[in-house]
Amino acid sequence: MAQAGTAAKDAPQLRKSSWKRTALIWLSRYGTIVGLLLMVIFFSANAPGIFLSRANFLNILSQASLTAIIASGLTYTLVVGEFDLSIGYVASFVGLIVTGLMAYQGFPIWLSIVCALLLGAAIGALNGVLVTKVRINAVISTLGIGTMLTGIGFTYSSFPIATGIPRAFTDISLGRLVFGLPNPVIIMVVVLIALWIILNKTDIGQKMQAVGGNLEAARLSGIRVDRIKIFAFATAGFCAALTGTLLSSLLGSGTLAAADGYLLDAFAAVFLGSATLKEGEFHITGTLVGVLILAVGFNGLSIFGAPTHFQPIFKGGILVLAVGMSALARRYAASV
Repeated sequence: MAQAGTAAKDAPQLRKSSWKRTALIWLSRYGTIVGLLLMVIFFSANAPGIFLSRANFLNILSQASLTAIIASGLTYTLVVGEFDLSIGYVASFVGLIVTGLMAYQGFPIWLSIVCALLLGAAIGALNGVLVTKVRINAVISTLGIGTMLTGIGFTYSSFPIATGIPRAFTDISLGRLVFGLPNPVIIMVVVLIALWIILNKTDIGQKMQAVGGNLEAARLSGIRVDRIKIFAFATAGFCAALTGTLLSSLLGSGTLAAADGYLLDAFAAVFLGSATLKEGEFHITGTLVGVLILAVGFNGLSIFGAPTHFQPIFKGGILVLAVGMSALARRYAASV
């Protein structure tokens, strides 16, 4: 009887703890999405005629497109448990090279773009080889390669390449071929869908997740870990090259260091995404949510006339807040 009475007394407390744990787990998975919706509601309520317009919506997507492409490639390296700090440098370098191939070497547009994308993938693969075969720490290796690319790019052209670039090349980023959507948005959608399918619906994607989840277990199960990591780095290099190519098309010139700032944007988006839907896992859907949070935030700050130096404050602050709250929520949920 005494035990039954004790159990009856403890039942409400157990139910309360269970409810609390469920709420905190929900917050850890959907907090970033809720934050994005709250930003949309706030900006819509305070600037409905501007923020809710179709033109502004397309502007947000355009701003998000290049970040989403480069961040999706970075997601692959983080999925396999590595870092790639060279992606911004790769994007800048390839953006310079693709314009140089047209302006200096006289290559046709299609061949210049193909060479640029292959170059980006090759640089990524080189990063992968240095990390897996030579056993250089990924942070040191990718940072070193990125720094070297800056010097090589400066040797190739110490000045921005702005003449001799065909108008058709700039039309790639400025054109709207499908449903009035900017071409970079269409390319972003294609890239995200392709990378999502590879990561979630193919054998190599499952192997990537296995490598990131438990490296030794993946190795013992027969997975060629080195090849999987090299593939992830090559994908990151390819996406960085695509971003650099589109940025040069948008600017109408090849400029050294033009895309360096995408490094922090990509990391912020990917880590924001890791606090979305899944508990601390890197995935393409989460990366897209992270990119949209940054794009909506930057757009709202611009609409309300905030100084440009508020953008890095917002970027760093929301990253720390979102990931920190998610981590605390998961930790507290596990303890109740």
